[in-house]
Amino acid sequence: MTVHFIGAGPGAPDLITLRGRDLIAACPVCLYAGSLVPAALLAHCPPGARIVNTAPLSLDQIIDEIATAHAAGHDVARLHSGDLSVWSAMGEQLRRLRALDVPVQVTPGVPSFAAAAAALETELTLPGLAQSVVLTRTPGRASTMPEGETLAAFAATGATLAIHLSIHALDRVVADLLPLYGGDCPVAVVWRASWPDQRVIRATLADVQTHAQGIDRTALILVGRALAAEGFEESRLYAADYDRRYRPVGADPRFPE
Repeated sequence: MTVHFIGAGPGAPDLITLRGRDLIAACPVCLYAGSLVPAALLAHCPPGARIVNTAPLSLDQIIDEIATAHAAGHDVARLHSGDLSVWSAMGEQLRRLRALDVPVQVTPGVPSFAAAAAALETELTLPGLAQSVVLTRTPGRASTMPEGETLAAFAATGATLAIHLSIHALDRVVADLLPLYGGDCPVAVVWRASWPDQRVIRATLADVQTHAQGIDRTALILVGRALAAEGFEESRLYAADYDRRYRPVGADPRFPE
């Protein structure tokens, strides 16, 4: 028996890996975060599967469900939105399951920041503008931020910021970032990325609060010069005179054929 933690993607039911889909179809028990995981994914569950919405459950209750399945020898598909590597609360479940000697396996999913970038049809790392993406958030009731992990500290690098779980604190985000990025810095707010009712707002730090009024959850804030997709250098990767392993150039190439 194995508990398969599966990244269910950002919202669109077809944005799940083939592995994730096949694991759902093979597991007689499915636990899913009903507040964020699209119900259409449950159509992959086998007939007669036990399907449990964990949104109203406590951690103890979730572990009890898994322990019951384990005792019966049933594999479990544990679905979380996006990718499991960030803000999924998977870590605390893994710790408890390992203490119970319950085997686990993790299958990655499409993260929300990638879906948001796709909605914007933009690259978050552009030569000369930004070569780093910082995934971060503001403090919340569920978890605090460690000392030193502040928006101002990350903004000092000039990187593209993907600010999760923070649209309710947009005023604070703007106040922290204005001194470092400037009022003309591009901002995008993507609400329910990849869902049918997806909404994209493009603005600047100076006016984003006006444009994003009424949005108070399920939105990602992206900030950085790369969002304008203007004034950046072309990379050397595809330059005609760039000597590459797969395209040797010149009389003495670095990687001769």
